[in-house]
Amino acid sequence: MSRSVRADDVIIIGSGLAGLVCALELAPTPVTLITKTPRLDGGSSVLAKGGIAAAIGPGDTPGHHAADTLSAGAGLSDPEGALQLAEDGVENLQFLLNEGVSFDRAQGGGLQLAREAAHSYPRIIHAGGDATGQVIVKSLIERVRATRSINVLENTLVHDLVVHGGCVHGIVAYTPGRQWIYCQASQVVVATGGIGMCWWHTTNPREATGDGLAMAARAGAKLTDLEFVQFHPTALAVHSKNTGARLPLLTEALRGAGAVLLDESGHRFMLSGYPGAEMAPRDVVARAIEKQTANGKAVFLDLRPVFSAGKDHLFPQAIEAARKAGFDPAKEPVPVIPAAHYHMGGIQTDHRGQTSIDGLWACGEAATTGIHGANRLASNSLLEALVYARRVAVDIGCNPLPQYKHPAPAPAGPKVPPDTALVRLDGMVDTTRTLMSRKVGVLRSGKGLATALSQLSNLDKQMRSLAEQNTSRRPPSANMVKRWSAARNLLLVARLVTLAAWQRQESRGAHYRDDYPNPAPEWKRRQSLTVDQLNVA
Repeated sequence: MSRSVRADDVIIIGSGLAGLVCALELAPTPVTLITKTPRLDGGSSVLAKGGIAAAIGPGDTPGHHAADTLSAGAGLSDPEGALQLAEDGVENLQFLLNEGVSFDRAQGGGLQLAREAAHSYPRIIHAGGDATGQVIVKSLIERVRATRSINVLENTLVHDLVVHGGCVHGIVAYTPGRQWIYCQASQVVVATGGIGMCWWHTTNPREATGDGLAMAARAGAKLTDLEFVQFHPTALAVHSKNTGARLPLLTEALRGAGAVLLDESGHRFMLSGYPGAEMAPRDVVARAIEKQTANGKAVFLDLRPVFSAGKDHLFPQAIEAARKAGFDPAKEPVPVIPAAHYHMGGIQTDHRGQTSIDGLWACGEAATTGIHGANRLASNSLLEALVYARRVAVDIGCNPLPQYKHPAPAPAGPKVPPDTALVRLDGMVDTTRTLMSRKVGVLRSGKGLATALSQLSNLDKQMRSLAEQNTSRRPPSANMVKRWSAARNLLLVARLVTLAAWQRQESRGAHYRDDYPNPAPEWKRRQSLTVDQLNVA
Protein backbone atom coordinates (compact mmCIF):
# COMPACT_ATOMS: atom_id res chain seq x y z
CA MET A 1 0.00 0.00 0.00
CA SER A 2 2.94 2.31 0.63
CA ARG A 3 3.61 5.08 -1.92
CA SER A 4 5.43 8.39 -1.90
CA VAL A 5 3.81 11.29 -0.07
CA ARG A 6 2.04 13.70 -2.41
CA ALA A 7 1.81 17.42 -1.71
CA ASP A 8 -2.00 17.25 -1.68
CA ASP A 9 -2.12 14.43 0.87
CA VAL A 10 -3.45 15.03 4.35
CA ILE A 11 -0.71 13.78 6.67
CA ILE A 12 -1.83 12.06 9.86
CA ILE A 13 0.88 11.38 12.42
CA GLY A 14 -0.02 8.46 14.69
CA SER A 15 -1.84 5.16 14.26
CA GLY A 16 -3.86 4.87 17.45
CA LEU A 17 -7.65 5.06 17.56
CA ALA A 18 -7.72 8.78 16.68
CA GLY A 19 -5.38 8.46 13.69
CA LEU A 20 -7.07 5.39 12.26
CA VAL A 21 -10.58 6.84 12.60
CA CYS A 22 -9.56 10.18 11.10
CA ALA A 23 -7.98 8.45 8.09
CA LEU A 24 -11.08 6.30 7.51
CA GLU A 25 -13.45 9.25 7.87
CA LEU A 26 -11.46 11.30 5.35
CA ALA A 27 -11.79 8.67 2.60
CA PRO A 28 -11.70 9.07 -0.37
CA THR A 29 -9.48 12.12 0.29
CA PRO A 30 -5.83 11.05 -0.15
CA VAL A 31 -4.24 10.50 3.24
CA THR A 32 -0.77 9.47 4.36
CA LEU A 33 -0.87 7.81 7.77
CA ILE A 34 2.57 7.77 9.42
CA THR A 35 3.65 5.76 12.46
CA LYS A 36 7.08 5.38 14.01
CA THR A 37 6.22 1.88 15.21
CA PRO A 38 7.04 -1.16 13.05
CA ARG A 39 3.32 -1.92 12.64
CA LEU A 40 0.06 -0.02 12.84
CA ASP A 41 -0.91 -1.71 16.10
CA GLY A 42 1.57 0.22 18.25
CA GLY A 43 0.69 2.91 20.77
CA SER A 44 -1.64 3.06 23.75
CA SER A 45 -5.03 2.49 22.10
CA VAL A 46 -4.39 -1.18 21.56
CA LEU A 47 -3.59 -1.52 25.28
CA ALA A 48 -6.86 0.05 26.49
CA LYS A 49 -8.44 -2.22 29.10
CA GLY A 50 -11.44 -0.04 29.83
CA GLY A 51 -14.23 0.55 27.37
CA ILE A 52 -16.13 3.37 25.75
CA ALA A 53 -18.63 5.37 27.78
CA ALA A 54 -22.04 5.97 26.19
CA ALA A 55 -25.33 6.87 27.87
CA ILE A 56 -27.53 4.14 26.38
CA GLY A 57 -28.67 2.25 29.49
CA PRO A 58 -32.03 2.38 31.32
CA GLY A 59 -32.51 5.72 33.05
CA ASP A 60 -29.22 7.09 31.77
CA THR A 61 -29.02 10.24 29.63
CA PRO A 62 -26.30 12.33 27.97
CA GLY A 63 -27.04 14.90 30.66
CA HIS A 64 -26.13 12.42 33.39
CA HIS A 65 -22.97 11.46 31.50
CA ALA A 66 -22.00 15.11 31.08
CA ALA A 67 -22.64 15.78 34.78
CA ASP A 68 -20.28 12.96 35.76
CA THR A 69 -17.67 14.31 33.34
CA LEU A 70 -17.93 17.78 34.87
CA SER A 71 -17.72 16.40 38.40
CA ALA A 72 -14.53 14.49 37.63
CA GLY A 73 -13.06 17.54 35.85
CA ALA A 74 -12.97 19.50 39.14
CA GLY A 75 -14.41 22.73 37.75
CA LEU A 76 -12.29 23.00 34.60
CA SER A 77 -14.30 20.93 32.10
CA ASP A 78 -16.17 22.78 29.38
CA PRO A 79 -19.90 22.17 30.11
CA GLU A 80 -21.03 22.63 26.51
CA GLY A 81 -18.27 20.40 25.19
CA ALA A 82 -18.97 17.70 27.79
CA LEU A 83 -22.66 17.60 26.90
CA GLN A 84 -21.94 17.52 23.18
CA LEU A 85 -19.47 14.67 23.68
CA ALA A 86 -22.05 12.67 25.63
CA GLU A 87 -24.74 13.35 23.03
CA ASP A 88 -22.40 12.23 20.24
CA GLY A 89 -21.63 8.99 22.07
CA VAL A 90 -24.46 6.91 20.59
CA GLU A 91 -23.79 7.96 17.00
CA ASN A 92 -20.07 7.31 17.32
CA LEU A 93 -20.66 3.95 18.94
CA GLN A 94 -22.71 3.08 15.87
CA PHE A 95 -19.77 4.20 13.69
CA LEU A 96 -17.57 1.55 15.33
CA LEU A 97 -20.26 -1.08 14.93
CA ASN A 98 -20.48 -0.20 11.24
CA GLU A 99 -16.70 -0.53 11.00
CA GLY A 100 -16.98 -4.12 12.18
CA VAL A 101 -16.10 -3.81 15.88
CA SER A 102 -17.66 -6.66 17.87
CA PHE A 103 -18.68 -5.39 21.30
CA ASP A 104 -19.62 -7.62 24.24
CA ARG A 105 -23.30 -8.54 24.43
CA ALA A 106 -25.61 -9.25 27.35
CA GLN A 107 -27.76 -12.39 27.48
CA GLY A 108 -30.67 -10.62 25.78
CA GLY A 109 -28.48 -9.61 22.83
CA GLY A 110 -28.09 -5.95 23.68
CA LEU A 111 -24.76 -4.31 24.43
CA GLN A 112 -23.41 -5.28 27.83
CA LEU A 113 -22.97 -2.27 30.12
CA ALA A 114 -20.53 -2.03 33.03
CA ARG A 115 -19.96 0.65 35.65
CA GLU A 116 -16.64 2.28 36.51
CA ALA A 117 -15.47 4.75 39.12
CA ALA A 118 -17.27 8.13 39.27
CA HIS A 119 -19.95 7.04 36.78
CA SER A 120 -23.48 7.29 38.18
CA TYR A 121 -24.85 4.63 35.78
CA PRO A 122 -23.57 1.49 34.05
CA ARG A 123 -22.55 2.91 30.66
CA ILE A 124 -19.21 1.32 29.78
CA ILE A 125 -19.19 -0.83 26.65
CA HIS A 126 -16.37 -3.36 26.33
CA ALA A 127 -15.08 -5.60 23.56
CA GLY A 128 -13.40 -8.86 24.46
CA GLY A 129 -13.73 -8.08 28.16
CA ASP A 130 -10.68 -6.04 29.14
CA ALA A 131 -9.22 -6.31 25.63
CA THR A 132 -11.35 -3.45 24.28
CA GLY A 133 -8.51 -1.49 22.71
CA GLN A 134 -7.05 -4.53 21.01
CA VAL A 135 -10.39 -5.54 19.49
CA ILE A 136 -11.23 -2.03 18.25
CA VAL A 137 -7.79 -1.31 16.80
CA LYS A 138 -7.62 -4.67 15.03
CA SER A 139 -10.96 -4.01 13.31
CA LEU A 140 -9.97 -0.49 12.27
CA ILE A 141 -6.58 -1.59 10.93
CA GLU A 142 -8.31 -4.12 8.68
CA ARG A 143 -10.48 -1.33 7.28
CA VAL A 144 -7.50 1.02 6.84
CA ARG A 145 -5.54 -1.66 4.98
CA ALA A 146 -8.49 -2.15 2.65
CA THR A 147 -8.99 1.58 1.93
CA ARG A 148 -7.17 2.60 -1.24
CA SER A 149 -7.06 6.31 -0.41
CA ILE A 150 -4.95 5.68 2.72
CA ASN A 151 -1.19 5.49 2.23
CA VAL A 152 0.48 3.85 5.25
CA LEU A 153 4.10 4.57 6.17
CA GLU A 154 5.24 2.34 9.03
CA ASN A 155 8.54 2.55 10.90
CA THR A 156 8.80 6.18 9.76
CA LEU A 157 9.80 8.78 12.32
CA VAL A 158 8.33 12.28 12.07
CA HIS A 159 11.01 14.50 13.55
CA ASP A 160 9.43 17.95 13.28
CA LEU A 161 6.70 20.04 11.73
CA VAL A 162 7.64 22.62 9.12
CA VAL A 163 5.84 25.89 9.85
CA HIS A 164 6.33 29.05 7.80
CA GLY A 165 4.43 32.29 8.23
CA GLY A 166 2.20 30.77 10.90
CA CYS A 167 1.05 27.98 8.58
CA VAL A 168 1.96 24.32 8.30
CA HIS A 169 4.00 23.50 5.22
CA GLY A 170 4.86 19.88 5.93
CA ILE A 171 7.02 17.58 8.04
CA VAL A 172 10.59 16.37 8.32
CA ALA A 173 10.75 12.59 8.63
CA TYR A 174 13.30 9.78 8.85
CA THR A 175 12.56 6.79 6.64
CA PRO A 176 13.37 3.08 7.07
CA GLY A 177 15.97 3.63 4.33
CA ARG A 178 17.87 5.87 6.78
CA GLN A 179 17.11 9.03 4.89
CA TRP A 180 15.82 12.42 6.00
CA ILE A 181 12.94 13.62 3.84
CA TYR A 182 10.85 16.78 3.66
CA CYS A 183 7.19 16.02 2.91
CA GLN A 184 5.25 19.06 1.81
CA ALA A 185 1.72 19.21 3.18
CA SER A 186 -0.63 22.03 4.09
CA GLN A 187 -2.93 19.88 6.23
CA VAL A 188 -1.41 17.87 9.08
CA VAL A 189 -3.14 16.02 11.92
CA VAL A 190 -1.26 15.19 15.13
CA ALA A 191 -2.63 12.03 16.74
CA THR A 192 0.51 10.78 18.46
CA GLY A 193 -0.90 9.80 21.84
CA GLY A 194 0.40 10.46 25.32
CA ILE A 195 3.48 11.25 27.40
CA GLY A 196 3.59 8.41 29.95
CA MET A 197 7.25 7.53 29.38
CA CYS A 198 8.21 10.82 31.05
CA TRP A 199 7.70 8.94 34.34
CA TRP A 200 9.44 5.83 35.64
CA HIS A 201 6.20 4.04 36.46
CA THR A 202 3.74 4.14 33.57
CA THR A 203 1.10 2.02 31.88
CA ASN A 204 2.06 3.51 28.50
CA PRO A 205 4.13 1.76 25.83
CA ARG A 206 7.75 2.75 25.19
CA GLU A 207 6.77 4.91 22.20
CA ALA A 208 4.65 7.27 24.37
CA THR A 209 7.30 10.01 24.53
CA GLY A 210 5.08 13.00 23.77
CA ASP A 211 6.31 13.39 20.19
CA GLY A 212 3.32 15.30 18.84
CA LEU A 213 3.14 17.63 21.82
CA ALA A 214 6.87 18.38 21.56
CA MET A 215 6.72 18.97 17.79
CA ALA A 216 3.77 21.33 18.15
CA ALA A 217 5.54 23.14 21.00
CA ARG A 218 8.68 23.70 18.93
CA ALA A 219 6.47 24.99 16.10
CA GLY A 220 4.99 27.61 18.45
CA ALA A 221 1.55 26.09 19.13
CA LYS A 222 -0.43 26.95 22.25
CA LEU A 223 -0.46 24.20 24.88
CA THR A 224 -3.02 23.91 27.67
CA ASP A 225 -3.62 22.00 30.93
CA LEU A 226 -0.16 20.38 30.83
CA GLU A 227 0.00 20.00 34.62
CA PHE A 228 -2.92 17.58 34.68
CA VAL A 229 -1.59 14.04 34.38
CA GLN A 230 -3.75 11.13 35.43
CA PHE A 231 -2.01 8.39 37.35
CA HIS A 232 -3.86 5.10 37.17
CA PRO A 233 -4.17 3.84 40.76
CA THR A 234 -3.74 0.14 40.03
CA ALA A 235 -0.80 -0.77 37.84
CA LEU A 236 0.56 -4.22 38.63
CA ALA A 237 3.82 -3.66 40.56
CA VAL A 238 5.88 -6.42 38.97
CA HIS A 239 8.92 -5.04 37.20
CA SER A 240 12.34 -4.45 38.66
CA LYS A 241 13.04 -0.86 39.65
CA ASN A 242 15.89 -0.88 37.15
CA THR A 243 13.89 -1.55 33.98
CA GLY A 244 11.45 1.35 33.64
CA ALA A 245 9.31 -0.84 31.40
CA ARG A 246 5.55 -0.45 31.02
CA LEU A 247 3.54 -1.80 33.94
CA PRO A 248 0.45 -3.95 33.24
CA LEU A 249 -2.76 -2.09 33.99
CA LEU A 250 -5.40 -3.66 36.22
CA THR A 251 -8.52 -2.04 34.83
CA GLU A 252 -10.85 0.15 36.86
CA ALA A 253 -13.66 -2.23 35.99
CA LEU A 254 -12.16 -4.81 38.36
CA ARG A 255 -13.08 -2.56 41.28
CA GLY A 256 -16.48 -2.02 39.70
CA ALA A 257 -16.86 -5.82 39.73
CA GLY A 258 -15.96 -6.09 43.43
CA ALA A 259 -12.16 -5.99 43.76
CA VAL A 260 -10.94 -4.07 46.84
CA LEU A 261 -7.72 -2.39 47.94
CA LEU A 262 -5.84 -3.65 51.00
CA ASP A 263 -2.83 -2.42 52.93
CA GLU A 264 -0.05 -4.66 54.22
CA SER A 265 -2.14 -5.76 57.20
CA GLY A 266 -5.09 -6.71 55.02
CA HIS A 267 -7.09 -3.64 56.04
CA ARG A 268 -9.42 -2.09 53.43
CA PHE A 269 -8.05 1.43 53.90
CA MET A 270 -10.28 3.14 51.30
CA LEU A 271 -13.24 2.76 53.67
CA SER A 272 -11.66 5.32 56.01
CA GLY A 273 -12.35 8.88 54.90
CA TYR A 274 -12.76 8.28 51.16
CA PRO A 275 -16.37 8.70 49.90
CA GLY A 276 -17.03 6.03 47.34
CA ALA A 277 -14.15 3.93 48.68
CA GLU A 278 -12.58 2.02 45.76
CA MET A 279 -15.05 3.67 43.37
CA ALA A 280 -13.82 7.18 44.16
CA PRO A 281 -12.32 9.21 41.27
CA ARG A 282 -8.93 8.02 40.07
CA ASP A 283 -6.98 10.96 41.50
CA VAL A 284 -8.39 10.28 44.96
CA VAL A 285 -7.57 6.59 44.83
CA ALA A 286 -4.10 7.23 43.38
CA ARG A 287 -3.22 9.68 46.17
CA ALA A 288 -4.48 7.30 48.83
CA ILE A 289 -2.24 4.54 47.48
CA GLU A 290 0.72 6.89 46.96
CA LYS A 291 0.58 8.00 50.58
CA GLN A 292 0.97 4.35 51.58
CA THR A 293 3.77 3.52 49.15
CA ALA A 294 5.65 6.79 49.85
CA ASN A 295 6.11 5.49 53.39
CA GLY A 296 7.50 2.21 52.14
CA LYS A 297 4.26 0.28 52.58
CA ALA A 298 2.90 -2.06 49.92
CA VAL A 299 -0.68 -1.90 48.64
CA PHE A 300 -2.62 -4.81 47.15
CA LEU A 301 -5.67 -5.28 44.96
CA ASP A 302 -7.80 -8.23 46.06
CA LEU A 303 -9.46 -9.84 43.03
CA ARG A 304 -10.95 -12.74 44.98
CA PRO A 305 -14.41 -11.07 45.19
CA VAL A 306 -14.41 -10.93 41.37
CA PHE A 307 -13.80 -14.67 41.18
CA SER A 308 -16.43 -15.34 43.88
CA ALA A 309 -18.99 -13.40 41.84
CA GLY A 310 -18.18 -15.43 38.73
CA LYS A 311 -17.02 -12.35 36.84
CA ASP A 312 -13.40 -13.35 36.28
CA HIS A 313 -14.14 -14.24 32.64
CA LEU A 314 -14.62 -10.53 31.95
CA PHE A 315 -10.95 -9.77 32.71
CA PRO A 316 -8.78 -12.25 30.82
CA GLN A 317 -5.88 -9.86 30.25
CA ALA A 318 -5.63 -8.64 33.84
CA ILE A 319 -5.74 -12.16 35.21
CA GLU A 320 -3.20 -13.38 32.66
CA ALA A 321 -0.86 -10.50 33.56
CA ALA A 322 -1.08 -11.34 37.26
CA ARG A 323 -0.43 -15.01 36.66
CA LYS A 324 2.44 -14.27 34.29
CA ALA A 325 4.00 -12.24 37.10
CA GLY A 326 3.80 -15.24 39.42
CA PHE A 327 0.60 -14.49 41.34
CA ASP A 328 -2.61 -16.45 41.61
CA PRO A 329 -5.30 -13.72 41.80
CA ALA A 330 -7.96 -16.31 42.63
CA LYS A 331 -6.15 -17.06 45.89
CA GLU A 332 -4.09 -13.99 46.84
CA PRO A 333 -4.12 -10.19 46.49
CA VAL A 334 -1.67 -8.73 43.97
CA PRO A 335 0.64 -5.70 44.52
CA VAL A 336 -0.29 -2.42 42.83
CA ILE A 337 1.20 1.03 42.42
CA PRO A 338 0.01 4.29 40.78
CA ALA A 339 1.50 4.85 37.32
CA ALA A 340 1.36 7.66 34.76
CA HIS A 341 -1.53 6.77 32.51
CA TYR A 342 -3.25 9.62 30.66
CA HIS A 343 -2.55 13.27 29.90
CA MET A 344 -5.54 15.60 30.17
CA GLY A 345 -3.39 18.41 28.78
CA GLY A 346 -1.93 18.74 25.33
CA ILE A 347 -2.04 20.82 22.16
CA GLN A 348 -4.84 23.37 22.53
CA THR A 349 -7.69 22.82 20.08
CA ASP A 350 -11.19 24.10 19.50
CA HIS A 351 -14.21 21.81 19.13
CA ARG A 352 -13.26 21.13 15.52
CA GLY A 353 -9.77 19.98 16.46
CA GLN A 354 -8.05 23.08 15.03
CA THR A 355 -4.91 24.28 16.80
CA SER A 356 -3.41 27.78 17.00
CA ILE A 357 -1.38 27.05 13.84
CA ASP A 358 -3.15 27.21 10.46
CA GLY A 359 -3.31 23.82 8.79
CA LEU A 360 -2.57 21.89 11.98
CA TRP A 361 -5.20 19.78 13.73
CA ALA A 362 -4.85 17.52 16.77
CA CYS A 363 -7.01 14.79 18.26
CA GLY A 364 -6.79 12.00 20.80
CA GLU A 365 -4.53 12.19 23.82
CA ALA A 366 -2.09 14.58 22.12
CA ALA A 367 -4.80 17.25 22.12
CA THR A 368 -6.68 19.01 24.87
CA THR A 369 -10.26 19.97 24.08
CA GLY A 370 -11.25 21.19 27.54
CA ILE A 371 -13.62 18.30 28.14
CA HIS A 372 -11.54 16.33 30.64
CA GLY A 373 -10.66 19.37 32.74
CA ALA A 374 -8.42 18.59 35.69
CA ASN A 375 -9.21 14.88 35.75
CA ARG A 376 -10.57 12.55 33.07
CA LEU A 377 -13.64 10.47 33.78
CA ALA A 378 -12.90 6.78 33.22
CA SER A 379 -13.62 5.49 29.68
CA ASN A 380 -14.09 8.97 28.24
CA SER A 381 -10.71 8.85 26.48
CA LEU A 382 -11.61 6.40 23.70
CA LEU A 383 -14.90 8.24 23.23
CA GLU A 384 -13.22 11.63 22.93
CA ALA A 385 -10.57 10.26 20.54
CA LEU A 386 -13.30 8.78 18.35
CA VAL A 387 -15.54 11.86 18.36
CA TYR A 388 -12.79 14.38 17.71
CA ALA A 389 -11.05 12.31 15.05
CA ARG A 390 -14.28 12.39 13.08
CA ARG A 391 -14.74 16.12 13.73
CA VAL A 392 -11.22 16.81 12.47
CA ALA A 393 -11.97 14.87 9.29
CA VAL A 394 -15.17 16.86 8.72
CA ASP A 395 -13.37 20.15 9.36
CA ILE A 396 -10.55 19.31 6.95
CA GLY A 397 -13.17 18.51 4.33
CA CYS A 398 -14.66 21.97 4.83
CA ASN A 399 -11.31 23.71 4.41
CA PRO A 400 -10.05 23.92 0.81
CA LEU A 401 -6.42 23.01 0.26
CA PRO A 402 -4.46 26.28 0.49
CA GLN A 403 -2.15 27.28 -2.35
CA TYR A 404 1.00 28.85 -0.98
CA LYS A 405 2.71 31.42 -3.21
CA HIS A 406 5.98 30.97 -1.32
CA PRO A 407 6.45 27.40 -0.04
CA ALA A 408 8.76 26.95 2.91
CA PRO A 409 12.35 26.13 1.96
CA ALA A 410 13.41 22.56 2.56
CA PRO A 411 14.93 22.36 6.06
CA ALA A 412 18.39 20.89 6.61
CA GLY A 413 18.66 17.47 8.22
CA PRO A 414 18.93 17.75 12.02
CA LYS A 415 22.11 17.18 13.97
CA VAL A 416 22.14 13.85 15.76
CA PRO A 417 24.73 12.61 18.29
CA PRO A 418 27.09 9.82 17.23
CA ASP A 419 26.37 6.24 18.26
CA THR A 420 29.12 6.49 20.86
CA ALA A 421 26.87 8.86 22.87
CA LEU A 422 24.04 6.35 23.23
CA VAL A 423 24.91 5.30 26.79
CA ARG A 424 25.04 8.93 27.92
CA LEU A 425 21.76 9.65 26.15
CA ASP A 426 20.01 6.72 27.79
CA GLY A 427 21.34 7.84 31.17
CA MET A 428 19.83 11.30 30.66
CA VAL A 429 16.47 9.75 29.79
CA ASP A 430 16.53 7.56 32.91
CA THR A 431 17.46 10.56 35.05
CA THR A 432 14.60 12.57 33.56
CA ARG A 433 12.04 9.85 34.20
CA THR A 434 13.23 9.24 37.76
CA LEU A 435 13.17 12.96 38.52
CA MET A 436 9.64 13.30 37.14
CA SER A 437 8.38 10.43 39.30
CA ARG A 438 9.97 11.85 42.44
CA LYS A 439 9.16 15.54 41.98
CA VAL A 440 6.29 15.77 39.46
CA GLY A 441 4.30 12.65 40.31
CA VAL A 442 1.09 12.00 42.22
CA LEU A 443 2.16 14.19 45.17
CA ARG A 444 3.94 17.48 44.37
CA SER A 445 5.39 20.49 46.21
CA GLY A 446 6.64 23.90 45.16
CA LYS A 447 10.17 23.14 46.35
CA GLY A 448 10.25 19.83 44.51
CA LEU A 449 8.93 21.37 41.30
CA ALA A 450 11.49 24.19 41.43
CA THR A 451 14.26 21.62 41.89
CA ALA A 452 12.92 19.59 38.96
CA LEU A 453 12.81 22.68 36.71
CA SER A 454 16.42 23.48 37.45
CA GLN A 455 17.68 19.93 36.97
CA LEU A 456 15.68 19.41 33.79
CA SER A 457 17.11 22.63 32.37
CA ASN A 458 20.63 21.35 33.03
CA LEU A 459 19.77 18.04 31.38
CA ASP A 460 18.49 19.94 28.34
CA LYS A 461 21.83 21.76 28.00
CA GLN A 462 23.72 18.47 28.29
CA MET A 463 21.51 16.79 25.70
CA ARG A 464 21.93 19.64 23.23
CA SER A 465 25.69 19.48 23.60
CA LEU A 466 25.70 15.82 22.57
CA ALA A 467 24.55 16.76 19.08
CA GLU A 468 26.57 19.96 18.79
CA GLN A 469 29.80 18.09 19.53
CA ASN A 470 29.25 15.48 16.82
CA THR A 471 32.17 15.77 14.38
CA SER A 472 31.93 12.25 12.97
CA ARG A 473 31.54 11.90 9.21
CA ARG A 474 29.69 8.63 9.63
CA PRO A 475 25.91 9.00 9.75
CA PRO A 476 24.30 7.84 12.98
CA SER A 477 22.49 4.51 13.02
CA ALA A 478 18.72 4.32 12.70
CA ASN A 479 18.62 3.22 16.34
CA MET A 480 20.46 6.36 17.43
CA VAL A 481 18.21 8.63 15.37
CA LYS A 482 15.08 7.15 16.93
CA ARG A 483 16.44 7.22 20.48
CA TRP A 484 17.66 10.80 20.06
CA SER A 485 14.34 11.99 18.68
CA ALA A 486 12.39 10.33 21.50
CA ALA A 487 14.78 11.66 24.15
CA ARG A 488 14.60 15.30 23.02
CA ASN A 489 10.82 15.10 22.85
CA LEU A 490 10.52 13.46 26.25
CA LEU A 491 12.77 16.02 27.93
CA LEU A 492 10.96 18.99 26.38
CA VAL A 493 7.58 17.64 27.47
CA ALA A 494 8.90 16.97 30.98
CA ARG A 495 10.07 20.59 31.25
CA LEU A 496 6.76 21.96 30.00
CA VAL A 497 4.67 19.81 32.36
CA THR A 498 6.87 20.77 35.30
CA LEU A 499 6.63 24.47 34.48
CA ALA A 500 2.84 24.28 34.29
CA ALA A 501 2.67 22.39 37.61
CA TRP A 502 4.98 24.91 39.28
CA GLN A 503 2.88 27.84 38.05
CA ARG A 504 -0.46 26.39 39.24
CA GLN A 505 -0.39 27.21 42.95
CA GLU A 506 -3.32 25.11 44.13
CA SER A 507 -4.52 21.49 44.19
CA ARG A 508 -7.20 20.53 41.71
CA GLY A 509 -8.14 17.19 40.17
CA ALA A 510 -5.06 15.17 39.27
CA HIS A 511 -2.71 18.04 40.22
CA TYR A 512 -1.93 17.93 43.96
CA ARG A 513 0.57 20.16 45.82
CA ASP A 514 1.12 19.69 49.53
CA ASP A 515 2.11 23.37 49.87
CA TYR A 516 -1.23 24.40 48.30
CA PRO A 517 -3.49 21.48 49.31
CA ASN A 518 -6.82 23.13 48.42
CA PRO A 519 -8.42 24.47 45.24
CA ALA A 520 -8.11 28.24 44.82
CA PRO A 521 -10.94 30.30 43.24
CA GLU A 522 -8.47 32.41 41.25
CA TRP A 523 -7.10 29.22 39.68
CA LYS A 524 -10.48 27.96 38.48
CA ARG A 525 -9.31 28.48 34.92
CA ARG A 526 -7.33 26.70 32.28
CA GLN A 527 -3.64 27.49 31.92
CA SER A 528 -2.06 27.93 28.50
CA LEU A 529 1.59 28.40 27.63
CA THR A 530 4.07 28.18 24.77
CA VAL A 531 7.60 26.86 24.61
CA ASP A 532 8.97 30.43 24.83
CA GLN A 533 7.97 30.56 28.50
CA LEU A 534 10.62 27.96 29.34
CA ASN A 535 13.26 30.55 28.58
CA VAL A 536 11.96 32.97 31.21
CA ALA A 537 11.04 30.48 33.95
